[in-house]
Amino acid sequence: QVQLVESGGGLVQAGDSLRLSCAASGRTLSSSPMGWFRQAPGKEREFVAAVVWSGDVTRYAAFVKGRFTMSRDNAKNTVYLQMNSLKAEDTAVYYCAAGSYSGRIVASTATAYDYWGQGTQVTVSS
Repeated sequence: QVQLVESGGGLVQAGDSLRLSCAASGRTLSSSPMGWFRQAPGKEREFVAAVVWSGDVTRYAAFVKGRFTMSRDNAKNTVYLQMNSLKAEDTAVYYCAAGSYSGRIVASTATAYDYWGQGTQVTVSS
């Protein structure tokens, strides 16, 4: 049983930064691709970023490129999402997810991920 716990969300002003963390327990995720998704009120869950198990291949949604950076520390069984230059439209619940697909092509669809955290709220005031 894999458990993912996100942290680091909060209320910030536009232009500020936040660093989200996702800690895994239950088993090592060093061989698993990891992703971040978000869901704003009244909207569908959308892809934000993902990284392959080795950490050297990442993929980002177009709306966060240049502002967000995803990384992972396999020794700590943790992934991170550094979010800079936050905008009001980044307000959402952010979810961490772990997948079991292999290869070096990063998946951006939610169905490719098997385990999900409970989410952490990010609110950006304008």
